[in-house]
Amino acid sequence: MSTPKVDLTNPIYHDDDKARAHLEALLWPDGPFCPHCGVTDDRITKLKGKSTRPGVYKCKDCRKPFTVTIGTVMERSKVPLCKWVLAAQLMASSKKGMSALQLQRMLGTNYETAWFLFHRLRECATDPERGPIGGKNKVVEADETYVGGKARNKAFGPPPKKHAVFSLVERGGEVRSFHVADVRRIATRSQGQASALPTT
Repeated sequence: MSTPKVDLTNPIYHDDDKARAHLEALLWPDGPFCPHCGVTDDRITKLKGKSTRPGVYKCKDCRKPFTVTIGTVMERSKVPLCKWVLAAQLMASSKKGMSALQLQRMLGTNYETAWFLFHRLRECATDPERGPIGGKNKVVEADETYVGGKARNKAFGPPPKKHAVFSLVERGGEVRSFHVADVRRIATRSQGQASALPTT
């Protein structure tokens, strides 16, 4: 079954008002609610004054204003909402991953903005409540590799430094990868158990 193509002409990727309405439909399927005190329905008023930013609501109970971006990675960002929505869609639909440079080219922004979006969106994709891997009748394999260090990745000067990455892979389960700052270790045995000690 083929994956449906993304319609990049959709106005949610080019119009901030359409993008805001799209986010509100996703995050507030039952209508807006106050992120400060949690009330909903008729206790929420949408502000429509000429001097008010678009998409601002006000709670009648705690009397605090809020928008759909409160509590998200988009909060306090000056990047247009349509760029956020487009960046999220591009990163989610990329089969082989995406670099900040590629995101910059596709969004038509500067590199700093693309880098900011790239790292914010990757951070919010992490599950904060994931548990440990392994356990009874589970097999966890460990391996390490080096990332970087290729001269073609740098136009001038010496090749970038290689970085050691250590991964734990649960068969049929999750993968956990970690950057290892120091891989200089020697194996020793004490009381029948193997351990690793740093070299001097």
